[in-house]
Amino acid sequence: MALPDEKIEIRDSDEKGQEVAIKGETIGSEWSQDGLELHPKPTSDPLDPLNWSSLKKHSILAIVMWMYFLFTYITTTTVPSFFQIQDHYKITTGQVNWTFAIPALGLAFGPLFWSSLADIYGRRIIFIIGTIIALVATIGAAVANTFGGYMTARFFQGWGVAPGATVGMAVVNDMFFEHQRGQKLGLWVLAIDTGLLVGPIIGGFMDLVSEQWINWLTAILFAALLVVEILFMTETLYPRHLMLTRMPAAVAHPTITDVEKVTHSLGSPADVDLQRTSKLAFINVKPVPGMPHPKPWDSVLRFILTFKYPTVFIAVFVYCFAWYWWILSIITYIPLAYPTYTPQIQGLLFIGLLLGTLFSEFLCSGRLSDWIILKLTKANGNIRVAEMRLWLAYPAILLSAIGLIVWGISIDKAYHWIVGQIAFFIFGAGIQMGNTVISSYVVDCYPLQSMSVITFYSVLLNLSAFINPFFIAPWVTHSGFTWTFAVQGILTFFVSVPTIALVHRFGPSMRAWAGQPPWVNPEYDNK
Repeated sequence: MALPDEKIEIRDSDEKGQEVAIKGETIGSEWSQDGLELHPKPTSDPLDPLNWSSLKKHSILAIVMWMYFLFTYITTTTVPSFFQIQDHYKITTGQVNWTFAIPALGLAFGPLFWSSLADIYGRRIIFIIGTIIALVATIGAAVANTFGGYMTARFFQGWGVAPGATVGMAVVNDMFFEHQRGQKLGLWVLAIDTGLLVGPIIGGFMDLVSEQWINWLTAILFAALLVVEILFMTETLYPRHLMLTRMPAAVAHPTITDVEKVTHSLGSPADVDLQRTSKLAFINVKPVPGMPHPKPWDSVLRFILTFKYPTVFIAVFVYCFAWYWWILSIITYIPLAYPTYTPQIQGLLFIGLLLGTLFSEFLCSGRLSDWIILKLTKANGNIRVAEMRLWLAYPAILLSAIGLIVWGISIDKAYHWIVGQIAFFIFGAGIQMGNTVISSYVVDCYPLQSMSVITFYSVLLNLSAFINPFFIAPWVTHSGFTWTFAVQGILTFFVSVPTIALVHRFGPSMRAWAGQPPWVNPEYDNK
């Protein structure tokens, strides 16, 4: 539900470029330094996460990124020890690939469990509980004596760290404005992509001690994260609708460029007798007051209902199942592609992917995406359209396809390893850029339902990661590296480009046809 005292309208444009109105929530009359309205609308409350200092916001963002880093780190850090795991548990090559897939299954279904709970009890307590589960499961993986016990522990590693996706994204949305979203989501996506790639580098060197110590180090990282969460993470779920009626925003002039700097315009926390953010109990186990809450099963129901909204479904589905999941083919096959190298050298071979990811994020992804949005919005009469995010998808797809094809050929032709590193750099840059674009785009489509659309994105992304290891082994065995990865590159380009172009062209009319979802994030709900 929307605010009762304000006009309910967000401006968009249809496929012919004509301005149309799409029902949503008016999110403010405050202005950014570029003359655009601030979304969402801040209050004059110093406990409002939007009003926190930049240092506090980015400290909490760092905690969120740490958990999201471990989100994928746990899946890949064991890859260099695949041969030792295979020997220890007396399993086949296909079965050792399952040890990568099983935590991805926990990562896929975990958000369906955690998301609604985070909208009820808050983000902080869910982060803490999830980290405890992941810590215990990681210790279990380190001491497991049977393959079944190891696989069970790996599943609960994924289940426990799963809040890093949807709940982490919710924290980002709680603290930052829409015009900052591209950069902040870019950093958030950078965490998951670097975790995916740094994991094998560290795992390769920990394998010098033993394959068990790979998990012991991961347990240490989870334990350190738990301490930081308890000491430094503040609750960010905030009753925005209620507080806008009690402490309306004090900033309403285009010349004020940074809401973080207008502390003189803020009120006192005591002005409203309501426990919120830092005033909640240190370990809060009660529903966050001042807002209605979803039912615990609503995240599952809303995940199913999200299939109705074609811009989200099409963009996420094509990214996950025609583009992103090929990175799992590369990661799981590096040990077999370079069998003469030690686990330590195999881990170092991920550096090409890592450098491409970092290059893309800092030069071509979040900030560039925000800059493009700003320029296109101004050229469009200050009307922001979600599809403006998609321009960077096309070079991202091309880079990903080229990287896949070149790497496959380099293995079959036994080219120098630097050729594979160049291919990895190109592919990593494309994947990072695409991940930032797609995750930002779906949130821009439905900002008032950001938790639900990111849950949808996270579930499908990790389902693709779960499925891939089951078919890549027979495919490479039957077709070889060249044709396996050439076909993957061809599919990436010739499936993704026309599909993204379709969404780019008709996205606004698709949203107008589908209508707005009948729910909103609890902080905007006035039921």
